[in-house]
Amino acid sequence: MRDFTAPFALAAAILAAAPVHAKPADPAAAKKILIDSVAIPTVEGRGKVPELAAYYAGVLKAAGFTDADIEITPIGETASFAATLKGSSSERPILLLGHMDVVEADAKDWTRDPFVPVEENGYIFGRGSEDNKFDVAMMVATLAQLKKDGFKPKRSIILLLSGDEETAMVTTQALAAKYKGAEFALNGDGGGGLIGEDSKPKYYALQAGEKTYADFTLEVTNPGGHSSRPSDPNAIVQLANALAKVGAYRFAPQQNELTKVGMPIVAEQVGGDIGGALKAFAADPADEKAIAAIRSEPEYVGQIGTTCVPTMVKGGHAENALPQRATANINCRIFPGVSVETVRAELEKVIADPAVAVKTDPEATASDASPLRADVMAAVTRAVHARAPDLPIIPAMSAGATDSLHFRAAGVPSYGVAGLFSKASDSFAHGLNERIPVAAIAPALAHWDSLLRDLSK
Repeated sequence: MRDFTAPFALAAAILAAAPVHAKPADPAAAKKILIDSVAIPTVEGRGKVPELAAYYAGVLKAAGFTDADIEITPIGETASFAATLKGSSSERPILLLGHMDVVEADAKDWTRDPFVPVEENGYIFGRGSEDNKFDVAMMVATLAQLKKDGFKPKRSIILLLSGDEETAMVTTQALAAKYKGAEFALNGDGGGGLIGEDSKPKYYALQAGEKTYADFTLEVTNPGGHSSRPSDPNAIVQLANALAKVGAYRFAPQQNELTKVGMPIVAEQVGGDIGGALKAFAADPADEKAIAAIRSEPEYVGQIGTTCVPTMVKGGHAENALPQRATANINCRIFPGVSVETVRAELEKVIADPAVAVKTDPEATASDASPLRADVMAAVTRAVHARAPDLPIIPAMSAGATDSLHFRAAGVPSYGVAGLFSKASDSFAHGLNERIPVAAIAPALAHWDSLLRDLSK
């Protein structure tokens, strides 16, 4: 493990010397961008992502960006978007990441039409208002304001928006391949601040790693036959035995830079028995008592290693026939730095039955956690403490997947540094009646303005 004393000392020094920033973007203008964005239903299959990309291009061109600064690349019915605020040096650029697409929403289940944005009771309601159009709108508004201000970054700042992050990530992979030479990426679709129900900020999570999402198929095939003539082996029974073994298995506990630094901070926030267990594990990842306690808590079990669970089962072809085929899906969230093939081989060893084939989803992509760079930590600390002095900043590893996955896999360190602070009770991403507080807009703009000015100079 690396020594973190020096990076955090450097962060403090950078903060102390940082200049006063210019005024961030206008909240009213940013709110309009957000509302206009939500009104465009960028769900898979509707072909609306290019329309949203064109809208963002229009906003930036009105601020002074040229046609040459903006690139919209159609890919199937969706598209990717790139906008460059050119730097004065040839140093590697900084990337800003976000996604334009949203998950589907059924209007009959919502209180309001999910694709007709509504401002009500201090909130903006609509699909994508949180995931991910809020921070995308803040980034677009901030780049527009920087351009209007005549801001000249040393490093070029390139805004990259994918068009299918919620589904196949084809646009994400194309962008990652094209911009793999970047210095690092700041992702608006990860991290962010948590506000307690008492309206006081609790902590800020800086996402610097993601567990790899991977599906494995267990498959058993037999000749089958008439159910009146039972015979061994039975494909369903063989599969059931394999699933029992997978269900009972626990992968070895693991620790990395993120969990070693972040877990003690989380422990202080959580307190109680689980807080004690998190603190003990951070100090000694072989502490069996701490491991058992953490594994009993669904919220934290994913932070200490790979997890694999059966999620779907299919078998047989007729009620009166022996099964010729039985399959099951095993969904794994793999600890950063562990390869997909390593997990597949471990599952095969656990099952210990050559009749059960373990097949890997070819789309699975693994990536390592990003290092906690002193410059990024310093900039995030400055931005966060400007709105919430002394707020704990926790390096975090998420169990889900964002665009950062493919950029990390391409060698670009990526950090989820969203400007949104919200209560857990206000988070409805992917759910009904998704919303964001209007009051979150102004501080998010200050957040992005601070980050970009600090990190691009």
